[in-house]
Amino acid sequence: MECPFCGSQTGVYSKVCKNCARSIPPGQHLLEESGVIETAAPGTFVPGARGAVRNQGRYRFARLGDRFIAFILDSAFLFGLFATVDAWVFTRWGSVEGSELQLTTASVLIALTLNAALLFLYCWLLEAAWGATLGKAIVGIRVIGTAQRGSLSACAVRNALRVVDGLGFYMVGAVVAGCSSVRQRLGDIYARTAVIEETFSSGLRVAAIALWVASLAAAVWAVPRICYANHYVRPPYLSHVIVQVGRSEDSAYFQLGGFAVRCQLASTAR
Repeated sequence: MECPFCGSQTGVYSKVCKNCARSIPPGQHLLEESGVIETAAPGTFVPGARGAVRNQGRYRFARLGDRFIAFILDSAFLFGLFATVDAWVFTRWGSVEGSELQLTTASVLIALTLNAALLFLYCWLLEAAWGATLGKAIVGIRVIGTAQRGSLSACAVRNALRVVDGLGFYMVGAVVAGCSSVRQRLGDIYARTAVIEETFSSGLRVAAIALWVASLAAAVWAVPRICYANHYVRPPYLSHVIVQVGRSEDSAYFQLGGFAVRCQLASTAR
């Protein structure tokens, strides 16, 4: 590993340069292995591939707050896709009778499977191809990986472990990243990846915002039309109704198995 200040070679996990006695940034070896920075002669400034941010010899790892904002933006984008897919599944393998929606076991399992597949493919393919999802591109952060593992396999491992990092509304991932010197969650640790600050072009960020808005607009347009069609097909298996949502004249209700919630509606009569 190369000292970013004087250019001398140090051990892979050295914390202090033996030549200039300055502290080496945490994760310097990870940045070198990923190709984000290149080794150079002493005194030579290397800006890094793909525009990585450098400040007084240090490459800045993404703040947890920026990663959370990117997560919220990605969730909003995916919400549009999920709403459209779920509307199609629920009206095909569930049924609408009057003002009541009945969801069978098959419809719930199919919806959950498709949602999980969409989430994984969205994060995996965008991060493997460009290093950033739409949310990350808008915020200005990027995923990097080491040369020891290809981008497709590294990003696959990183996103597969969201199952663990996402426990407790991502509390597990936030705690692990907060305790890491280079802010790696479990998925990053096992995939040998990290998230750094990045400067994306204005055109790319505008395109990301346009796609983000288009997803929500498409969902607003498509969901009512899908629900109106209501092409119910009784599933041959797992056809038992487990969720019922609807309303009567004076109340709205939600029932999941034996658990039921009923809300009294305010009367408009005078």
